[in-house]
Amino acid sequence: MYFKPYISSQFLIGSVPVGGPNPVRIQSMTNTNTLDTKASVAQCIRIIEAGADFVRLTAQGIREAQNLVNIKSELRKAGFDTPLIADIHFNPAAAEVAARLVEKVRINPGNYADKRATFIKVRFSEKEYNEELERIHSRLLPLIKICQAYNTTVRIGVNHGSLSDRIMTRYGNTPEGMAASAMEFIRIFRAENFHRLVLSMKSSDTAVMIRSTRTLVTMMTDEGFAYPLHLGVTEAGEGDEGRIRSAAGIGALLSEGIGDTIRVSLSEAPENEITVAKEILHFVTGSEGRVSNPSTELKFKKRDISYKPEVLSFENGRYVSENGDLCDGKIITFKADSRPLIPLRSRNRLILNPVFSEDVPEKLAVDAATLLGKYFITKQADGICISNTGKVQGEYLKKLSFSILQETEARITRTTYLSCPTCGRTKFDLQEAVKEVKSVTGHLKGQKIAVMGCMVNGPGEMAGADYGFVGTGNGKVNIYRGTVPVLKNIPRETAAKELLRIIENDLREKSVNHRGHGV
Repeated sequence: MYFKPYISSQFLIGSVPVGGPNPVRIQSMTNTNTLDTKASVAQCIRIIEAGADFVRLTAQGIREAQNLVNIKSELRKAGFDTPLIADIHFNPAAAEVAARLVEKVRINPGNYADKRATFIKVRFSEKEYNEELERIHSRLLPLIKICQAYNTTVRIGVNHGSLSDRIMTRYGNTPEGMAASAMEFIRIFRAENFHRLVLSMKSSDTAVMIRSTRTLVTMMTDEGFAYPLHLGVTEAGEGDEGRIRSAAGIGALLSEGIGDTIRVSLSEAPENEITVAKEILHFVTGSEGRVSNPSTELKFKKRDISYKPEVLSFENGRYVSENGDLCDGKIITFKADSRPLIPLRSRNRLILNPVFSEDVPEKLAVDAATLLGKYFITKQADGICISNTGKVQGEYLKKLSFSILQETEARITRTTYLSCPTCGRTKFDLQEAVKEVKSVTGHLKGQKIAVMGCMVNGPGEMAGADYGFVGTGNGKVNIYRGTVPVLKNIPRETAAKELLRIIENDLREKSVNHRGHGV
């Protein structure tokens, strides 16, 4: 596992130095229509004033890309020089326009030169595979030349949900496939002597996000180069669950000295993301803004498939398990104010017992997930017992413990929800849709349901979900079972009830089949 500091190359994005010894930078993304200059500028300002170092806007077409010049001009007139980033999917022409106008362009290797993934295996001979790489090189060349001429940075942003069929056929929909996809694009840019690159490995699954980023670091290190890394957990959701999932994934890598920019993706107002990102960063790095001494790895026995960490409580000076048994002598206490953390080992069991002093529930949730998440993502801990000397007490601490286990998928005790943070591609009120889906499906313990704003990453990012609720256009939704659409273009107003109907029918059918099998 990679734990020595990862020292990336450094350069300016606009006037902001990124990489190397510079502080980790924070960004967010607008969810306004990029053609609406006034609304986009207003939201950019709210994000910047919340503390963002960069702001990203979607540019799904040439018109949206062209309008970035108006948004940038209005921001500069208002006295803001924050660098802007154009987010591109499926449209090289839009990227080539945007690269002349903004400081950074994000492209997705899974769909920049390839069509939308079909999840169908397409076999290539070695010769055919190399010919595909040559085709991609030719398609990237115009963008590379523009970025060289305009000093524009490129983020090669790989999403677990949108790998190309070519990559998935060779590597599977895996962390290794994500890293390989990035490396293909890196080599093309390097062949053209272009090095203003930022890399990201994003997934709604924190384990996949961590493993793919570590794999990419190893691959780059082996080939003798190191580019800045952007960290984020996609489709993290909203409320405590979104904060906990993001903090667990981002905090794990930051604590290892990995990460140069971060974004917390919440299905909320984008400026809310900045507060959470600041807290994660401050908890891991303190006032320095960057980890210089990564935490060391704890080596414990591997857990089997029945791994089920428990939640303990601290009562009258004794640790008590969920079934009321005393757990003296089995606790490892973590000093929450210690960096790196120092565990006290006992009987080869890892029961994490951080002691906080917090009065604000949200801050406690973010700090606890940032500190503890990686141990449950990697299945290293046997249990959790959160203590707090501040005002947050009682049932909230136990609820927070279960939430950390839930969002790291160490132990599922309720419905799991994935939802994207929305952007200018979303054509309905996703925050309201999330609330509605939760209200009708909250009783479905163990089900994983994705609520996605558009088709760009929707079907892919929710590949690990049991069901999906995906926006397709103005007020229309597709309902998915896994990656297969079962209802298309239904009205948004009835979609949540239709989703529930499909899930309940499936559960009834499974129950009947199970009883029949047992007869």
